[in-house]
Amino acid sequence: AAPLLSGGTVATIVGQPMAAGAGQIGAARSLFTACGASFIQPSSVVASCAGAARVKAAGAGRSISSNSSLSTANSVAATVSSLYERTQKATVTLHHPCMRGYSSVHTQQPAGPIREYNIDPYILLDDELKYIFEDIRQEISRATNHQELNKIAVYYFDGQGKAFRPMVAMLMAKALNYHMQNENSNIVNAQRQIAMISEMIHTASLVHDDVIDQSFARRGKPSVNVLWNHKKVTQAGDYILSVASMLLARLKHDEVTHILSQVLTDLVQGEFMQLGSKETENERFAHYFTKTYRKTASLIANSLKAVAVLSGADEQMAELSFQYGRNLGLAFQFVDDLLDFVSSSEAMGKPAAADLKLGLATAPVLFACEKFPELNPMILRRFREPGDVERAYELVHQSQGLEQTRFLARKHCIEALRLASQISESPYQKGLIVVGDFVLNRMK
Repeated sequence: AAPLLSGGTVATIVGQPMAAGAGQIGAARSLFTACGASFIQPSSVVASCAGAARVKAAGAGRSISSNSSLSTANSVAATVSSLYERTQKATVTLHHPCMRGYSSVHTQQPAGPIREYNIDPYILLDDELKYIFEDIRQEISRATNHQELNKIAVYYFDGQGKAFRPMVAMLMAKALNYHMQNENSNIVNAQRQIAMISEMIHTASLVHDDVIDQSFARRGKPSVNVLWNHKKVTQAGDYILSVASMLLARLKHDEVTHILSQVLTDLVQGEFMQLGSKETENERFAHYFTKTYRKTASLIANSLKAVAVLSGADEQMAELSFQYGRNLGLAFQFVDDLLDFVSSSEAMGKPAAADLKLGLATAPVLFACEKFPELNPMILRRFREPGDVERAYELVHQSQGLEQTRFLARKHCIEALRLASQISESPYQKGLIVVGDFVLNRMK
């Protein structure tokens, strides 16, 4: 989806003049709809400027300088921008209730720096998060008397996970409750239930992923499918989702149920998309972005929208919460895809270059195709031939693919922080800003 930057009523994505027209607009429409945006109409082509040492930070009325050399910054930014060009082949406009006249700057690192606050979200939310894994285990155990099913289902709820999704959900919940001056304990309890549900849906997807991918390790320990029969593991993943659905039903809130049911639809579609690939470069970028939204960002975005609805937020603030989560979720996955190429197996808790070994072409690989077209046939055969994984890994490191992926992650993170800045200032609102920094710091 498009980078959404600073202040007004529409967002534009820079693209190239259309030749075929209808087919490309249809592809753009599908991409934006999948990523939570509304496609409006083709617009005039916007030429991207190049070669400026300093550019105006969009909407901020101030100049910024690149942290890296001008040539490197321009090269990275231009290639990231061309991702959108090749995907859409046209300039289009998007409309969101929470937008305030967005514009795009394609020749410089995203506006920054990120504002720093001396806040630890996990300490700030200690009361809400301290027992979250224990409470999830209790809910899972309470719903069955089958010991082996229970043992498999609670295996990843051992407290070793980061609880990132519950943490972000509760930050948004408490920030909006303060913003709405509505800190009713019943509302907070319902929002915490959303946080639990988000972690359960996420963990169920990990269980299913480990079966599909035939993984050997997760979070530094043997994966569930190594310890148990894959048929039982699949059933355990389904069981986690069923318990999450029971928790959701307890809320007795139709709109929230509708919002979170979309997450399950997106997850399944995203997994199906990951099992396939596209032949052309344009299709691959669109396919990758849509898959990333559905598999990762949708859960975060819709969980935040759900807690916003429970807080009594209006449609605009609920959409702002959704867009914050969407941008943060996309950035989180881009960083994850980057770390697959730069982190050790020990640091990641899973094998390095795992995505390549699974036949997946993520952002670093797609960007590397710019410099090394020989990657294209490897992508089509899903890196199955001997030496493909090693050669692709080498070419990614010889290209600017990693730097371009960093740029993309930062761009989406900064948009998330801009959205968070529209919420009334409180420790929790500051926490939402700190989370963006946390996501980016994973790259260091």
